[in-house]
Amino acid sequence: MPSTPERLAAVVLGLEGAGLMILTGWEIVALVTGDTDSVASSVALIVLTALGALAVVAFAFAVWRGASWGRSGGIVTQLLALAVAIGAMTGPDPQPGFAAAVAVPALVGLLLLFGAARVAARRVRASDGAGDQAPE
Repeated sequence: MPSTPERLAAVVLGLEGAGLMILTGWEIVALVTGDTDSVASSVALIVLTALGALAVVAFAFAVWRGASWGRSGGIVTQLLALAVAIGAMTGPDPQPGFAAAVAVPALVGLLLLFGAARVAARRVRASDGAGDQAPE
């Protein structure tokens, strides 16, 4: 049974994955309506966004199940989102609203994933300690 930090971290990752799926749909609409400069670049971006969405959703399921690779992937995802938010603030045309919309869930997700990692570490220590005791 997942702990509260694991469940919350999985929900945040799931919502981020859903957001990437919506972004993929938006990119497809832009391609179909001709609102792109390059068809090849647009298709490549659609494929990469869809793969990213699937990866983030997979991380969410893995975190829910307590798998360490899901937490690791989730942490990398949050750090990449923070990099995007910093880029949105420091570019030639700063977008503070967009930066906040990306940074806040990434920070929350990062804190929850650290909490989930701590719970998992306690779980491992507890299970290792149970097997180390000599019978009386």
